[in-house]
Amino acid sequence: MDDVTALREFGAGAPGPSDEARAAARARLARAVAEEVRRSRSAAPPRRLVLRAGIAATAAAAVTGALVVAPPGGDSGIGRDEDTPRMTTLSAAQVLHRAADRSRSEASGLPVPRDDQYFYTKEITTRTPLGGGGRTTTYTDESWVSVDGSRPSRYSYAGRVHDEPPLTGHEVRWPPTEYAQLKRLPTDPDALLRTLRYGDDSGASDQAAYMDVCLLLRGPRVMPPGLQAAAFEALSRLPGVVVDADEVDALGRHGIGVSYPGQTYGLIFERDTYVYLGLRQEGKRGRKFVEAEGAPELDVRGPDGRKPVAGELTGGTGFVEVKGLVRSAVVDELGRRP
Repeated sequence: MDDVTALREFGAGAPGPSDEARAAARARLARAVAEEVRRSRSAAPPRRLVLRAGIAATAAAAVTGALVVAPPGGDSGIGRDEDTPRMTTLSAAQVLHRAADRSRSEASGLPVPRDDQYFYTKEITTRTPLGGGGRTTTYTDESWVSVDGSRPSRYSYAGRVHDEPPLTGHEVRWPPTEYAQLKRLPTDPDALLRTLRYGDDSGASDQAAYMDVCLLLRGPRVMPPGLQAAAFEALSRLPGVVVDADEVDALGRHGIGVSYPGQTYGLIFERDTYVYLGLRQEGKRGRKFVEAEGAPELDVRGPDGRKPVAGELTGGTGFVEVKGLVRSAVVDELGRRP
């Protein structure tokens, strides 16, 4: 069982948690670096939260804070005279601003889906075991997500196909995938960041806000105009974001990475155009939930010498997973390809 399946089964049928339970669960899951579980807004009526999150596990700390790139048409400048274009140093915030500008320039070409249609996404995914000794596996993943959530959806992940029933009236997704719900999110980056921070401007919720943006970007690529750009610029407001000098997506495209230390997700942008290419993430396969005090797993110390606590994910084999977008579109039927 991988983390996605474990989390889905763990949360199925559970009533909406109280504020205290949500806070405790977030603290436990942060220590385990497990799935980031987001709560519905406090003003909303009690609902069961349907989680559609990605894999999270041991984070790789970023090692650079800025990226040196050549201007279009230039090169490194080594051995050149003064007329040769020089290298430009970009911060993570500048990369994200350029990605936002690119997203806005392409927004006019995005379709406006009907409620009876499906978001289609095709990605190539590579998965490489951590620690050496394993081979890289490549998968072709496709998804068909109901635009309004009223119809079944289908996901393929790491070679497995999963069909999900329609949402009921008491279910929500976080981040949302229904187009009407996406349209309700602010397209002003400051307002979007306040929403993701739940009004907490102290910086204590920055890691959770970063994870939420990454999960939002893991959803439908056909977003309401301005939302993807706002997401990039919201990330640029986080003081902890850094540049990873050279990332390669699953299609072999070299790009610029942006990440947040202590988080398992990293975004990859095309080096020259700043088009969003995909995600890099770390995870663990075969993990188990420690569901209650007294469970035998509580007596097993991890590599850091610490014993787990109830509510954590333990064990498993680590891997690095990289995704690259092949195609996104809106289609009329489940299983149809553009």
